[in-house]
Amino acid sequence: MRERVGRVIFGIDTRAGWVFDVALLVTILGSVMVALLESVRPIHENYGDLFYGLEWAFTVLFSVEYGLRVWSAKDRKKYVTSFFGIVDLCSILPTYISYFVPGVQSLMVVRAIRLIRIFNVFNLRAYLAEETMLARALRAAFPKIMVFIVLLINVVVIVGAVMYVVEGPEAGFTSVPRGIYWAVVTISTVGFGDITPITALGQLIAGMLMMLGYCLIIVPTALVSAELALGVSGETQIKRCQECGLLEHPGAASFCHRCGHNLHGGPLNSPFGPE
Repeated sequence: MRERVGRVIFGIDTRAGWVFDVALLVTILGSVMVALLESVRPIHENYGDLFYGLEWAFTVLFSVEYGLRVWSAKDRKKYVTSFFGIVDLCSILPTYISYFVPGVQSLMVVRAIRLIRIFNVFNLRAYLAEETMLARALRAAFPKIMVFIVLLINVVVIVGAVMYVVEGPEAGFTSVPRGIYWAVVTISTVGFGDITPITALGQLIAGMLMMLGYCLIIVPTALVSAELALGVSGETQIKRCQECGLLEHPGAASFCHRCGHNLHGGPLNSPFGPE
């Protein structure tokens, strides 16, 4: 019985399994819509009891489903600690927590993540290759993006401190953290307008920071786009060097171009013969 239930719940190679997954996706969509509509005040005031009952009905269904998944899983520990296992658990916890902390039930929208299973249900796995390529590009660009973020943090901290000295509390810059907040809002080109410089020097710094923001906003996109282009062209691949940890290497590379370590894990054979 456990094997049969597991085949229906985890597999899509049977009609029963496919029907179960489609019904699950429809139920997930329904529960997410309930969570969204329940947060609208007029709807909550008129149909609060109905939505409250629907929330608990969906939660009970998902709780039973989660229990069956744990019971029928071939490797229970692997499922419980997997990405989908954690998401399945998190999708039922908000309603139970809302019994003690009102309002938390709105976090049920995390169930929308479970819709990723649609790729398996409708045989759309081929599209996951694009997701894998994007993930690889993000990993490859991560060191460059971190350098960019560190430099950006230095800029906003320094400018925030300068504006605190130049403008002072009269313009709303009551502290250095307040000045840093203004610098972040300004360099991101959001510009809430809740704090504005009033001196000529402060306005000059603000203008320079805005222009810098326009220049910097393209940097992360350019870094990721470059990695995507290299991945598509096949010029580079994610090959981690076990010696120095470098990720980016040409597609046909057998040795790390930083330290010379064999990328395939074998002994290092020099093209000039043994030393």
